[in-house]
Amino acid sequence: MNLPVRVIVPAALVSLLALTTLPAAGSESDQGQSQLGKINHIVVIYEENHSFDNLYGGWEGVNGRSNAPAGKTTQVGQGGTPYTCLLQNDVNLTSPPLPADCHDTTVVGMPFSSHFTNAPFSIETYIPKDARTCPQPGVFAAHGLMPSPANLPGGCTEDIVHRFYQEQYQLNNGNQNRYTTGSDALGLTQGYYNSTALPIYAYLHQGGHPHYAIADNFFQGAFGGSFLNHQWLIAAATPTWPGAPVSNNSIIDSNGMPNGKTTNASYSLYTPTGPVLDRALTQLCPSAVPNRACGDFAVNTIQPAYQPFKGSPQLPPQTGKTIGDELSQASVSWAWYSGGWSNADGDVGAPGWTNGTVPGVCADPNSAPNPVWPYCPNKVFQFHHQPFNYYAAYAPGTAGRTHLQDEQAFISLAKSSEKTCKLNAVSFVKPVGLENEHPGYTSESRGSGHLVDLLTDLQGSACRKDTMVVVTYDEFGGQWDHVTPPGQGGVAGPHDQWGPGTRIPTLIIAPGLPGNFVVDSAQHDTTSILATIEHRFGLNALSTRDASVNDLSTVYRARQVHGGGRD
Repeated sequence: MNLPVRVIVPAALVSLLALTTLPAAGSESDQGQSQLGKINHIVVIYEENHSFDNLYGGWEGVNGRSNAPAGKTTQVGQGGTPYTCLLQNDVNLTSPPLPADCHDTTVVGMPFSSHFTNAPFSIETYIPKDARTCPQPGVFAAHGLMPSPANLPGGCTEDIVHRFYQEQYQLNNGNQNRYTTGSDALGLTQGYYNSTALPIYAYLHQGGHPHYAIADNFFQGAFGGSFLNHQWLIAAATPTWPGAPVSNNSIIDSNGMPNGKTTNASYSLYTPTGPVLDRALTQLCPSAVPNRACGDFAVNTIQPAYQPFKGSPQLPPQTGKTIGDELSQASVSWAWYSGGWSNADGDVGAPGWTNGTVPGVCADPNSAPNPVWPYCPNKVFQFHHQPFNYYAAYAPGTAGRTHLQDEQAFISLAKSSEKTCKLNAVSFVKPVGLENEHPGYTSESRGSGHLVDLLTDLQGSACRKDTMVVVTYDEFGGQWDHVTPPGQGGVAGPHDQWGPGTRIPTLIIAPGLPGNFVVDSAQHDTTSILATIEHRFGLNALSTRDASVNDLSTVYRARQVHGGGRD
């Protein structure tokens, strides 16, 4: 059953109003739009897999963990009973090596002991940020790695499941209390980082830092993981695969869950109520669970039809409209810059290429042939993080393909010493896996440090005068947050059967902000980025969602917070 977006007027009319009824520049009735009109470059830096409370929940002045009601921090079991303890399976959080001083008998037939009571906890208390628990590129550890000289430093944890149906179960109609029960990583969902120890926090609290805003009511555009949220970032829509083999459709139980206890106990705290199958596509229609999406929609990780890709299944080329199409049609310059793109795409000699000139040899030790040279992706290159590569308009050999470039090309433009900004009007920047903050295969500190480098390059150039930088995260990474998203628990706001999902960190750096640090609590989701681009450059909305959300001009009316860093 399709659930409608809550909009007041039809999408076409909303789009028309966005183009024709904005206040004139300088209007006191909408200073935000006036300020947005002065922006000539929009840069979107798309990081990975953190909820707001997990990463920014300790930042001063925001709606963080200290504001969470007790009912939103306590995790409950499948039957609704609160746990006494948090069961853990990350090798650094289990007992042993930690003391087993909390005992839980709330799960029928499965008593367990743990060191963790049922509450959010500091990850760094148990896995310091310099701990050598990070895998070497290409190494996978399902439940993390114990400290070892053979590992990389950074205090890495295990990865946490972040998939379409699981997140809806975890949200529990806005109660935010089944993250642990619906996860393969169990109690790690309640872990958080020290916001004030992040490299980005230090950068924005040093003398001469750029003025910035934190949007503390910003939600991921769609439920689930990276693949789907990248699609919503560029198209505000879910990809389709008409006529897909049935084996690619998920099967969900009466609670909407596609997974649970297995012989490997991957979801130790959840027992399916019927047959389940966790696949790339939604459940078949007519659906067994009517309040969950069904049909031929691709919602979980699936490979593109074109190189670079790895494995199967592959999604047939998509033909829907993207923000790239609209920008090109309006003659607005733009590009998608991805870390490691030249190596993965076989662009020998292009910016970012590190694999030499000897055919058949991928010279970079952190690269591997895919399947042969010159396709030499980094061992932590993420193929499903390249959303335009799923569309026929950006296939190899097309004119659209020229918009897909390596992050090094962006860095060169950002670092330009010219007196005018050399950036495109719109730039999407996607760091490579080792630098994108994703739990499991890289460290938070390494990714945050790379983010600081990107911002430093921009702020040291002529671009700082007329550029809005939006730093946000594709999705929650399976981690708890206490704020209920629109559409859950009766919370009003634009929503539909696809989302939005859990709240995510979002940072905006732009000239003209009403203070050196402001907090914007207007409601947004990922498609607010599209709305911002559309409103600034006079483009039509792509869907009813981006037609109805707030754009990011709200930062110009945000409240100033003292203590957000020195000018």
